[in-house]
Amino acid sequence: MLTRICISVFVLLTLNSYAQDSKNSSENIENQIDAIISQMSPKEKVGQTCQITLDVLLARDSSGALIEPAQIDPKKLQIALVDYGVGSVLNVGWHTLRLEDWDHIMEMVHQPFESNKTFAPIIYGIDAIHGINYTVGATLFPQEIGLAATWNPKLAMEFGEITAYETRASGIHWNFSPVLDIARQPLWSRTFETLGEDAYLASTMGKAIICGYQGDGSISPTHVIACMKHFVGYSAPESGRDRTPAWITDKQMNEIYFPTFKTAVEQGALSVMINSGIVNGVPGHINHHLLTEVLKEEWGFEGFAVSDWEDFIMLHTIHKVAPDMKTAITMAINAGVDMSMVPNAPDYKTYCKLMLEAVEDGSIPQDRLDDAVRRILRVKFRAGLFEKNQNQLKKYPNFGSQEFKNKAEQAALESITLLKNDSNILPLSPTKKVLISGPTSDNLIFLNGAWTHTWQGDNPTFNTEGCLSVKEAFQERLGKDNCLFSQGAKLFVENGFETSALTDTADFKKKAEQSDYIILCLGEFPSTEKPGDIKSLNLPQAQIDLAKIAYRTGKPVVLILLEGRPRIIRPIVEQANGIIQGYLPGDYGANALVKLVYGDENFSGKLPYTYPKYDGVLEFYDHPRSVDRSKGPEFDAYDPQWDFGFGLNYSEIEYSDLKLDQTEISDNDSIMVSITIKNMGEMDAKEIVQMYISDHYASLTPAGKQLKAFTKTALDSGETKVINFVVSEEDLRFYDNHGEWISESGTFSIKIGGLEKTFELKK
Repeated sequence: MLTRICISVFVLLTLNSYAQDSKNSSENIENQIDAIISQMSPKEKVGQTCQITLDVLLARDSSGALIEPAQIDPKKLQIALVDYGVGSVLNVGWHTLRLEDWDHIMEMVHQPFESNKTFAPIIYGIDAIHGINYTVGATLFPQEIGLAATWNPKLAMEFGEITAYETRASGIHWNFSPVLDIARQPLWSRTFETLGEDAYLASTMGKAIICGYQGDGSISPTHVIACMKHFVGYSAPESGRDRTPAWITDKQMNEIYFPTFKTAVEQGALSVMINSGIVNGVPGHINHHLLTEVLKEEWGFEGFAVSDWEDFIMLHTIHKVAPDMKTAITMAINAGVDMSMVPNAPDYKTYCKLMLEAVEDGSIPQDRLDDAVRRILRVKFRAGLFEKNQNQLKKYPNFGSQEFKNKAEQAALESITLLKNDSNILPLSPTKKVLISGPTSDNLIFLNGAWTHTWQGDNPTFNTEGCLSVKEAFQERLGKDNCLFSQGAKLFVENGFETSALTDTADFKKKAEQSDYIILCLGEFPSTEKPGDIKSLNLPQAQIDLAKIAYRTGKPVVLILLEGRPRIIRPIVEQANGIIQGYLPGDYGANALVKLVYGDENFSGKLPYTYPKYDGVLEFYDHPRSVDRSKGPEFDAYDPQWDFGFGLNYSEIEYSDLKLDQTEISDNDSIMVSITIKNMGEMDAKEIVQMYISDHYASLTPAGKQLKAFTKTALDSGETKVINFVVSEEDLRFYDNHGEWISESGTFSIKIGGLEKTFELKK
């Protein structure tokens, strides 16, 4: 290792060079990286590939408990960051920290580099997936699935910008977001972290989020490094359980699971986190084809790939593809993973020791190690981490501002989806008395879900001060005399799985008799990853029972669903007067619900997934026509509860005059499509216009329809607009059995708002 004086001189020369050449910054950065790598020992290079959790560095009391507020132990810091050269830190203690706590932590973790003890600065990562959810007072938006339900890329970009701003206010440069996995297994516990089941919708929204996070890619002081998660196929476990095997054909991989990541790479995403599961028998962290051949070589990804939590270790202990840890490390690094989220002590020391051995004996080639280090340093340079004085707390006056809170509420307003409104029960009359009930009605944890203040998001101790539960928001609007409360049922975890139980139904019935309406809040207990595994998509039985008790009162009942994945509610759909899908709408979701229920605002959310009707039946909107075949006169095979893209509002939107400017195109041609929409209602509205294309015949069975374009547009009462789309030959391609994207001559249909036109592709 160089002496401290030598490092100081070298770093100063490097940064001076950086400052002198702004016209060709990419080339300049690469030259500086060459110079740094040439001076680093193999041990220092290995350290750059190692990521540890913050707990490794935190001080503990004599009993071994973490000291509150969180404090860095200088000795642990010296050992990890200087002696072992660890290049990255992630995570939080077990709960949300204050800005001043983050300021202290960042000052400490950057100190070794700023005092010239190391060649490279630390890159710090955090899961800020619906806002910087590990900082007290931050702005918490709807979870990603709710954001997808807005179908509003502009709003998604603004979410990204605000999250990036508040993440940087916390001193953090790297956000483990967005999740770009496609939600094709609703049992999966992380469905709520995705952008839905459709590759086009998720790609469009994911691109917008990354644009918000990273800006133009130079990572200014108000932007962060985005991290694409989790490459690739993580969301499709055959069993539905987290981190269990998936089996995905090449056609499915290319048409469904690749597009979000490929779009993100094209947008300039600078990091990627690897799938913790197994695809087609190969653990994600040793899949050389996907990591190196596809991601890095074919797509030209320039950033670095980081493992998920302990995933190198699990190659040996869980997946059983490596007989020992040294082999596991070698396999993963050689496959193309650049950084290991080790992340605990003393595991990180073992990792560094074994990887160094693998480098020295040639198991890991020197050029592969240098490539990994180059990628990591490249991102650190682009993030501005080589600049000194990283702590900039006072430069972020808008942290937690009312402007940001208003934008989070807008996201909730545009996400919440009206699924049923019999006899126009909604909007409710504000002069009528309401009973608020149900297990998800009286706590913010049910509005936010996991990754909120704590990993599982189930501890109400840390709820954002001043934010309201559903009960509190309705009582604030109506007053307690006109807004009664009886929970009726509770959600809890028993033997590791979610369950529910009725509570004081006598009180519920009594207050129901005193009320004009019953608003029944149902849903899930907050959870993610393995703790979020469930045994069935069926809503826990006590919630079904409570709804039936509510129906027997004879009072109108509105169901509000606060859930991370679509749970089966078939037994209670028919008798409900109104049904609202709230998803996990965040800290300001209850405010939004009240405004929507009372007609202050109009619904505009649409489902980003196909809502299932039956447990164990997986159905998606883009199913081939064979799925539509009936089995009998009273049974339609494709029979979801609600279809992808469905959502009601308080205004009737009329679609008319679907036009194509031509009905025949060739490879180099395109069709201009127009549709007229009119708001026939008395309320202003926002309408999501969705364009689908169907291929009538193909050499491989085509999808029944596929989303190819959408736009969200505002319509005043009585207003008419003409919406335009463009269809090109590229929109008609599919992935064939020879590994090629092709289109074929034939007839295609364009479908918008129940209208349809056909055209021909001539090859």
